[in-house]
Amino acid sequence: MNLKLYKTCAISLLLVFTSCSGNSKSNTAENDTIKQNGLLPNPETESPNTSIKPAFSGQTRVQGIQTKTPIQIQTITENLGRPWGIINFENGQFLVTEKSGFAYLINKDGNIIQKIEGFPKVDDRAQGGLLDIALDPNFTENRMIYFTFSEAFGEGNLTSVGKGKLSIDNKKLDNVSVIFRATPSYDGRLHYGSRLVFDKDENLFVSTGERSDKETRPLAQDQQSYLGKIIKIDKNGKATNRNPSLKSWKPEIYSTGHRNPQGLAMDENNQLWEAEMGPKGGDEINLIKAGRNYGWPTITYGEEYSGSTIGNGIGEKTGLEQPVYYWDPSVSMSGITFYTGNISEWKNNLFLGCLSGQKIIRLEIKNNKVMGEEWLFGDKDERFRDVLDGADGNLYAITDSGKLYKISKK
Repeated sequence: MNLKLYKTCAISLLLVFTSCSGNSKSNTAENDTIKQNGLLPNPETESPNTSIKPAFSGQTRVQGIQTKTPIQIQTITENLGRPWGIINFENGQFLVTEKSGFAYLINKDGNIIQKIEGFPKVDDRAQGGLLDIALDPNFTENRMIYFTFSEAFGEGNLTSVGKGKLSIDNKKLDNVSVIFRATPSYDGRLHYGSRLVFDKDENLFVSTGERSDKETRPLAQDQQSYLGKIIKIDKNGKATNRNPSLKSWKPEIYSTGHRNPQGLAMDENNQLWEAEMGPKGGDEINLIKAGRNYGWPTITYGEEYSGSTIGNGIGEKTGLEQPVYYWDPSVSMSGITFYTGNISEWKNNLFLGCLSGQKIIRLEIKNNKVMGEEWLFGDKDERFRDVLDGADGNLYAITDSGKLYKISKK
């Protein structure tokens, strides 16, 4: 994927002066110039993999946007091994999970203070390991931490949710227990999902993947299976009284029909958003509603990696939810976050860390519709695993190569 800078362009007195300093791809001279109406083109210039048409205008490839505030990206550590999730901790510090089965406590300057151990044994082959992490909303009082991991179970493995009490010296989890298992288990190494986020009522959302293989793919549409779902549970792993009550649905299931949802985030209106990897194309952003079916694998805007059609090759069907936004070709996003920091033009924008896409995407969203898209930091040649709205007003990102980046005003 060739990424290069857009040229700085001047436009008429009726329009503002704009420049593009992101890392969007550009294959033609036409995409190096601002359109006559003063809008930037979308940063994607490659042709889609499929001929499936979007269900509505603005569902893909909206206008490009350009950050005007001078920003800088700094590497504040590069020794994190195989990180997967990052969260804010006390006193400006961070917790970062390492797939091998422990977490790092890191100070605000990126220095590793110590390892936190005591997590259960993990199956860290391929996409597995110790994955996401979340503090109890009442952590100051109870010191409870929640986490997801791939657990050997039965004749295979699965996505599990555990919790434990962090010791006073921040070195170890005690009284660890598994509170939820996304059964059935399967002997595979892919698509665990695994993001965690608490809502305002202190209930926990958990994303689960459908485990990738064609054998398990149909379970995303099986409401007696926890695969390919968004789960909503209380702190003890039980269904909440605000879950959908639908015939044939297991009570912990909040939404269904997901492929590999590795991003979850709450917006300023306490709405839950999800980022979901599609196959070859068809990566999605969804606004998650209780009791809704998001369609995988019945509908998709992607195709098999082989290039063959998935199912009937359709992108929409009555009764199945449409993504708010999608990409084709894939951008391979993982962790997501809504920004609330000190760069005013980024306020409430959604940021997505991209893996094979090797960038961070900024989406401007208004009234639950994507209005603009910017690609950032593609020159870093990094797989961005997770992004964090930092408690200090800065944006942070971890990469599969073990780096922690700080993104701030210059």
